[in-house]
Amino acid sequence: MLPPQRKAVDADIPSIAALMRRSVLDLFPAFYDDRQVASAAVHIAALDRDLVHDGTYYVHEHDGELVACGGWSRRDKLYAGPAANPDDDRLLDPASEPARIRAMFVRQDWTRRGLARAIIDTCTAAASAAGFRSLALMATLPGVALYRAAGFAEVEAATIHLPDGVALGGVSMTRTLGGFPIGDDG
Repeated sequence: MLPPQRKAVDADIPSIAALMRRSVLDLFPAFYDDRQVASAAVHIAALDRDLVHDGTYYVHEHDGELVACGGWSRRDKLYAGPAANPDDDRLLDPASEPARIRAMFVRQDWTRRGLARAIIDTCTAAASAAGFRSLALMATLPGVALYRAAGFAEVEAATIHLPDGVALGGVSMTRTLGGFPIGDDG
C-alpha cells in the first residue's frame, strides 16, 4: 500500500530539499561520476518554490517523513532549481505548449514501489484538467526508465549544463494527453 499523497505546503520545503539531495546522492552514482553527483546534489536538487506556491507539487509521507516528491508546472522552466532565465516564469499556453513535469525524487529505500508513478498520474490528471494537451520533461538518466513506463517518448539525448560548468547526460521526453498529438491545433 502506498503512503498517502498530498500537495506540498511551505512547511514541507526543508524536508523536500533534504529528500531531493539524499535521492541524488544515493541514486545518481549508478549513472554519473563523483563530480557530476556532487554538482547535481547542489544544482539539480534545488527546489523551485514556485512549484509549491502554484499548488502543483506533491509529496508522499510515511511515518512523518517525506519519501517521494514531484510535480508539474504551467511555467516555461523545464528543469532544476529556481527561475534563472527571463522566460522561466512565463505561463505556458495549454493549447499549444506542453506542461512540464518537474523535480521528481524518491528516497532510495522507497524506489520501485509506485510512488513516482502515482505522482506522475496525479500531475497528468491535473495538467489535463488545466487544458494542457501534452507534457514535456528533461530526464536525468536515473529517471528515464520511469518516464518510459509512464508513457513518455524520448525526443533526443541532451546535455544538462549546470551553473558550475558540470554537464550531465539527460533525455528530452514528451507525452500527449487526452489523445491529442503534440502540436495539434485541434
